Order: sequence, then structure tokens, then C-alpha cells
Amino acid sequence: MQNNRSWIPYLLIAPSVVFLALLFLVPLVQTLWLAISEGGVPSLANFKTMTGDLNFSAAVRNTFLLTLAVVPIQVMMALAMGTMVAKIGAGRETILWIWTIPLGISDLAAGLVWLSILQNSGYLNSLLFSLGIIKQQASWLSYQTPIALFIAIAIAEIWRGTAIVMIIIVAGLNQVPKEFREAAEIFGAGPWTRFFRITLPLIKPALQSALILRTVLAFEVFAVVYALGGTNLPVLVGEAYNWQNQNQNYGVAAAYAVLIMVISLAATLVYLKVVKVDPERLP
Repeated sequence: MQNNRSWIPYLLIAPSVVFLALLFLVPLVQTLWLAISEGGVPSLANFKTMTGDLNFSAAVRNTFLLTLAVVPIQVMMALAMGTMVAKIGAGRETILWIWTIPLGISDLAAGLVWLSILQNSGYLNSLLFSLGIIKQQASWLSYQTPIALFIAIAIAEIWRGTAIVMIIIVAGLNQVPKEFREAAEIFGAGPWTRFFRITLPLIKPALQSALILRTVLAFEVFAVVYALGGTNLPVLVGEAYNWQNQNQNYGVAAAYAVLIMVISLAATLVYLKVVKVDPERLP
């Protein structure tokens, strides 16, 4: 009787498999074919056009610089915020709710929020002018001030994306047994020793997941950059968008998409290798 029902688990997961195949595998195969073909035949012409694009080098550089600037700061902030939350008793849920508000805001909306703050007639310039710190409106988001534009986008990304990292870190901290910390305190271990010797090794699975997720999302940054800087700060996804919508060249846009996917997979493999997780510590 049991053998006659061995097909039931496969039947239960069939809808999920079909859903993933239709909404992930099929578009992935189509994108790969668009990238490596021209006129219906295999070709690397799209990648040649992509690498010869005027903004290609700048897009690669800006994307990597944003990732390197944003992700480490977000992880450090998330670790600090998670550690503070773990020590709070009353009001913990309220603090977590406040800190996770940016998660409820779309990328474009977050960019528009910071645009209202940093544009020429924005809140920051108005405040600085009213305090007498500046005599005229300062331009923070112009192509003439690339460093200020980069910093503004990095700040907006840090504000927008730190919450998801914090949630993962808090989930990892909740898995750390209190007995370990209490035993370390009894043996005289200080706060930093307890953090680096006990807490950090035990939350490696959560830390690994947070790094992979946030890095992949950082390589796909677009809406915040587009809202604040337009085309003044080229990024990889922005160039894919331009080639698809403005140039109507879907092959080159697909080549950019494949490049982003390869970079994301490479980053994931690096994290899996560097941030090694002991299988015995997995929940």
C-alpha cells in the first residue's frame, strides 16, 4: 500500500517545479540564447558590442565600487544593531519594526525619498542655508560632482538595504545558546572576546546567507542610482536597461544580464569558500 503512494510527494511538489520552470528556467534559457546568438545563429557579437560600449568600463567600476562600499558597512551595522536588539528586553519588537521600515519601501521610492533630501532645492540644502552654513544651493547629484553623487547613492543604498541584513543576523543570533555566553562570562571572557570567539563563529550560517544575498542585490542596483543620478553614474543594470529600452537591442541587454549573473555566481562561490560553515552548526 505504501509503495502505491510513493508518487504522492512528487505530485505535491509538482506545482512548485512547474512554477519555477515557467518563471525562472524558461526566461533564463531565453536570455542566454539572446546573449550568445545573432540572427538566430550562435555568435559573440553581443558581448563584443557590450565590451565596446562607451559606458561599459565605468559601469563595471561603479557597480563593484558601490558593492565594496555598501556591503561591508551594511554587515557591520547589522551586526551592531542585532547585538543591541539581543540585549534589549522591553520594546524589542518596536525597535525592530522601526528599523525594518525601509523594507516596506520600494527601491525607486527610496531613491525618490533621498532625491527630495539631496536635490538642489531639497531638505538638506534648505537646512544648511537656513543655518548659514552655505550661501547658495549646493549641487550634490550633478555629473560635475561624481564623488558626492557616489556617496549619496551609497548612503541611500545603506539606508535601504541594511534592514534585510539585520533580520538575517538577528535570526542567527537567536540560534546562539545562552549557556555559551554565560559560561564565557563565568570564565572571565570580555564582551569582545565573547563576540569574536563565540557569537561570530556560531552565526556564520546567517552571516554567509546575508553576505550572499546582499552582494547579489548590490550587483543588481539600479532604481536608487537612476532616481538620484540618472545616467550620470553608469551601473551594469542601468546599461542593460538602456540597451533594451532606448536602443531596442535585446541581445546586448541580455549580454549585460548574463554578465551580472556570472559576477553574482562568482561572488557566491567566493563567500561559500571564504565564510566556511561547519555542517554540525547548521540548524
